[in-house]
Amino acid sequence: MNTTLKITTWNVNSVKARMTNVLEFLNEYKPEVVLLQELKCQEEAFPYMEIEELGYNCAVYGQKSYNGVAILSKYPLEDIKKGLPEFPEEQEARYIEALVNANGDVFRVASVYVPNGMDEASHKFQYKLDFFDKLYNHLNNIRNLDEKIIIGGDYNVAHKDIDVYDPMAFKNSICFLESEKTKFTKILTNKYLDLYRDYYPDTQAFSWWDYRANSWSYNKGMRIDYLLANPLAADASINCEIISEPRGKEKASDHTPVMAEFKIQKITP
Repeated sequence: MNTTLKITTWNVNSVKARMTNVLEFLNEYKPEVVLLQELKCQEEAFPYMEIEELGYNCAVYGQKSYNGVAILSKYPLEDIKKGLPEFPEEQEARYIEALVNANGDVFRVASVYVPNGMDEASHKFQYKLDFFDKLYNHLNNIRNLDEKIIIGGDYNVAHKDIDVYDPMAFKNSICFLESEKTKFTKILTNKYLDLYRDYYPDTQAFSWWDYRANSWSYNKGMRIDYLLANPLAADASINCEIISEPRGKEKASDHTPVMAEFKIQKITP
């Protein structure tokens, strides 16, 4: 029986295009739970067979060509919810949540893909701010549940200067605007902990590198992918790391996985 649970978040930037890399990662690191973003496929087109062959249960919220989020779990998935409650039914596929029953120890996990926003003057940027507000409201509503809660995903915001390779180069740029950082800070100050930063308060590390200008080669990146945990989950955590190796592979996503490990509480029958 496992005594720990590894949870990974990863924006794969098209699950079909990165299938070889995804399968390699799952086989090498063997995370029990994986939170995927930017699937870029409808639910019926998701590669269930290849992933289920590795022992994962799949919960998928898909959308044609854009967005899409999923939860993969070696344990049963229960109480699956697709979308944020305050958005209309026709919302973009950017949030999925489920309970993971790890031998009786329950973790509530979610995969979130916050909109990029494109440009501060765009209506897409207002949608991003609205999404942050509705995400905050939902996380506020569930934060006091007697469950370990982990909300992983691509938040499309670098929180602090240390989270970008050059703060001056990103000044007034999307994903580093004060209005976005304020929205993200509001979530963190509402009993959700940025696990990587908690373990490495002074380490500069990135989870995303642009495909352009040899950004990966020169390590010109941003940290915009996070695992956020409520106090119960944070207390059960053992570590959190950014696994940069997949970004260097052929046909890589521009994001790389972030993984944390948690102690599983022994449940007496």
